[in-house]
Amino acid sequence: MLDINPILLLATFVVFLSLIAVLNSWLYRPLFSYMNKRDEDIKKDLNKIGSNDDEIQALNLKAESIINKAKLDAAALREKVVADAKELAESKLEARRAELASEYAEFEKSLAKSRDELTTDLMSQVPVFKTAIEAKFSQI
Repeated sequence: MLDINPILLLATFVVFLSLIAVLNSWLYRPLFSYMNKRDEDIKKDLNKIGSNDDEIQALNLKAESIINKAKLDAAALREKVVADAKELAESKLEARRAELASEYAEFEKSLAKSRDELTTDLMSQVPVFKTAIEAKFSQI
């Protein structure tokens, strides 16, 4: 039936070992070195990402501080502009009040002058009215 041939067995064993040696040098070592290199690159990239996260956080904090400073500057500038506008409006209002007060004083003077003129005019016409009234009473 089956005979075991020692020479054939030995030749098969030698071919098997030589195949393992050739596969080890041509396939397995390059494949393992490639996988190790890839793992190292992945670790480096993860470390870079971690350091990038720190950089991103630092840049975000810097950006937030710049934005907050800009907001404070804008608020201060807005308050200054509003205060200046209020001051300008108050000065214009005060100037207009002074102008109106002087116009009112002039009006009062002219009114007093007109009243005095009317009073003197009426006083000068009192004898005429008196005679007219006496004539009317005499007719009655």
